[in-house]
Amino acid sequence: MLYKTIITEPKWKCYIMLGKEPVFSKEECEQIIKLGKSLPQEDAKIYKETQEDAKTYKETQEGKKDYTIRQTDISWIPFERMPKMYGRLLEWGLRFNNNYFGFDGLQLAEPAQFTQYSQRHHYDWHSDSAYDMEHQPRVRKLTMVTLLSDPKDFTGGELQLINDKEMYSLKQGYAIFFASFIAHRVLPIKTGTRISMPIWFNGPPLK
Repeated sequence: MLYKTIITEPKWKCYIMLGKEPVFSKEECEQIIKLGKSLPQEDAKIYKETQEDAKTYKETQEGKKDYTIRQTDISWIPFERMPKMYGRLLEWGLRFNNNYFGFDGLQLAEPAQFTQYSQRHHYDWHSDSAYDMEHQPRVRKLTMVTLLSDPKDFTGGELQLINDKEMYSLKQGYAIFFASFIAHRVLPIKTGTRISMPIWFNGPPLK
């Protein structure tokens, strides 16, 4: 169909938003950290959809370790272990989606990832949504990352989105929201440990 005018996005939309209030208190962050550390830890892997070159790894389902791209320790928080926490994450995700993103059919179907970045740990440029649909990947629309640790406990580990000029630092218990297709990375930790909790909101495929 041929249009006479260019279609524009509404002024209220924005694909990167910082929360202005804490999602969790210091005490609640400490409770989540205590639980996260008690769960089975994994040495994080990378998957096909996070690679700049889709031909680099074929083990899409299993993933592969590559410390030049990603080095961090993770665990997964079961829904039944912290139902009130998940209720709050869902509330915040839906509110920010309604106010700034406008994705349809948003739901919370994946567990939160408890992520620990220690000295020299990092995660290079990647996106949380796939670009190759051959293996029917999860449809991730909105990413929410909450900082659980106190920023005073680590140096480095800044979050960058889109390019190396856009850098974001969070306070303890605060979150950043961004469209899952946006490229981002976590710079290497210099000292201490940075603990964060990313979670992804799913929905019908983008149209």
